[in-house]
Amino acid sequence: MPNRLAKETSPYLLQHAHNPVDWYPWGDEALKAARKAEKPILISIGYAACHWCHVMERESFEDPAVAALMNEKFINIKVDREERPDIDHIYMDALTSMTGSGGWPLNLFLTPEGKPFYGGTYFPPASYHNLPAWKDVLEGVSKAWTERREEVVNQAENLTAHLIQANRIGEEAGTGFHLDQLSQIALALLKNADKKEGGFGRPPKFPQTFSIAYLLRYAARYLDKQSRFNTGNPKPAIPVWKEGAMETPAEEALQHALLSLDKMIAGGIYDQLGGGFSRYSTDNNWLVPHFEKMLYDQALLISVLADAYQLTRKQLYAQTIRETVEFLEREMFSPEGSFYAALDADSEGEEGKFYVWEKGEMEEILGKDAALACDWLSVSEEGNWEGINILTKSRRSSELLEMGYCNGDALILSATLESIRSKLLEHRAKRIRPGLDDKQLVSWNALMNTALTKSYAATGESRYRQLAERNMEWMLRVFLQSGDQLMHTYKSGKAQFPGFLDDYAYLVQALIYLQEITGRTELLEQAKKLTETILREFGSDDSPLFYYTNQFQTDVIVRKREVYDGAQPSGNSVMAFNLRYLGIVFERRDMVDRSEAMVAAMAGSAVRYPGSFGGWAMELMGWVDGCAEIVVVGPDAESRRMEILANFIPYKVLQSATRENEAYPLLRQKPSAPDTLIYLCQSYNCLRPEVAVDRILDQI
Repeated sequence: MPNRLAKETSPYLLQHAHNPVDWYPWGDEALKAARKAEKPILISIGYAACHWCHVMERESFEDPAVAALMNEKFINIKVDREERPDIDHIYMDALTSMTGSGGWPLNLFLTPEGKPFYGGTYFPPASYHNLPAWKDVLEGVSKAWTERREEVVNQAENLTAHLIQANRIGEEAGTGFHLDQLSQIALALLKNADKKEGGFGRPPKFPQTFSIAYLLRYAARYLDKQSRFNTGNPKPAIPVWKEGAMETPAEEALQHALLSLDKMIAGGIYDQLGGGFSRYSTDNNWLVPHFEKMLYDQALLISVLADAYQLTRKQLYAQTIRETVEFLEREMFSPEGSFYAALDADSEGEEGKFYVWEKGEMEEILGKDAALACDWLSVSEEGNWEGINILTKSRRSSELLEMGYCNGDALILSATLESIRSKLLEHRAKRIRPGLDDKQLVSWNALMNTALTKSYAATGESRYRQLAERNMEWMLRVFLQSGDQLMHTYKSGKAQFPGFLDDYAYLVQALIYLQEITGRTELLEQAKKLTETILREFGSDDSPLFYYTNQFQTDVIVRKREVYDGAQPSGNSVMAFNLRYLGIVFERRDMVDRSEAMVAAMAGSAVRYPGSFGGWAMELMGWVDGCAEIVVVGPDAESRRMEILANFIPYKVLQSATRENEAYPLLRQKPSAPDTLIYLCQSYNCLRPEVAVDRILDQI
């Protein structure tokens, strides 16, 4: 018999709808039941693509005896962290305060008032490797609640007070911006860099796209302009390095950013057949991924690949963007024009089973081309992971040609490799697929929208613009209510839960970037309207930073300010970008000043801990360097706009129109001329207009 979760729309909650556990969704009903029964709450938080969430469900939540104990002793609440990230943030902070670490599934015990006092992540059915058995945990917590309730309640009160007090961690009195901070950030990132395999730190290794993006910006700032601006130059003059021969931190920064991207693209974390990136690598060499594919990871990696392509014109990056977008269209795109949230790590109850290969299987499918495929994709009889093969590309095409494949003909080799990929992908499609989390989040769709606009700017591929415009139309139609209020999630024809800061901030940024590639001023008007909502409903007088939840939300114990750039950018760091951009566009000094105050408050944290504050580090660089105001006016505005957008200019405001427009300060007093004119301005003071794009680029 299904439990209360059967009425929900979240794929994760529906996965638990037939557990014998009497699960509640988060809400008044569950909290009232806990207070009435004077029982502690067990809140269990996860997401549909979470491998260890599935494991714990099979081992414990589907066990009738375990469920009977949970139902007797606790009020049990299941939460989809992607549907209610506000709740996840609060209780994950509580867990890390208690234990120093976190993860999912997140299992936390709360007082009937929702205040946390004990918890952990995965608990096995029997004690294992210093992890207590789940039933023992349940019995121990219940006994403590019964016999030492005052002590437990005091502990919960103290922890909640700590969460409230810690709400401004990272925020400091602003000390201004200076050039030395940029090098301090770059050197801190490079100190933690894996110079051999790319990336940062020890396994598990995450892509850390913000760190890579910062290093690209840092390198571009110091390298010769020929390396920065690529108009008419398909092979810009990027320096060639030899190991141990770095001359400047800028060269090292660029080398490491590109090394990190190259290693990921060649590794098991990247789907060599279907495109798209897994969540992270469990090893140092990017070989063994945690096989789930999240929409936000695709978006952030595509965005940084677009940056790298603008800077280097390396075709590998354009190809990887194309393959990843094709994967998203094929497997994570709805008929309505939206992107789904995630693909599971598991299929048939095994992590990664959909993606791995045996050598004999390849030989049967490919025949005479099997040897080439095995050398290309690093497939062996013994396998590279638990007796089976995760596909990687350890050999370049040039090496395969040297080995004698295709008689050394590069064109034949390229066609043969594409045929191999197509055949294997067709065969793989017949396997039982990983589960799809088909809810649609405005925040993640907005990140993907920005990735598409950046990809269009970098490559000129019209398909990306078409997808971005279709997706934006869908977002504004489905999520936007009353003109300036957003909902957070959409599933089965229903949009629900008031939007969080990330939803608003990411969508405003997506509107800004879409305006850059289209020149559509109505997108800026919508961005301004949503920003006014943020200022009104998420702000406060005691800090320039914004709360994660709006002022009307009452079902959380702490109203948090999120400032870390973790798996996704902080809504606050994105708002620092948005406010500065829109402040310049609409001549709103209050917006520009607030952006500056936000970055100043976080500058110290960005300098000391750039791996955790990468979005802030990039905004800090923008304030040190200033923002180029670029205006294109005239009949050929679109083509000139595309010439400009093809270049790596991370700190700019770009407006373009076929004629002057008095409604916007940057477009005022710029009459049409027989030739399309390009203006470079700062604080609305413009240099003499130019006709040629390269003349403007020389002046930036």
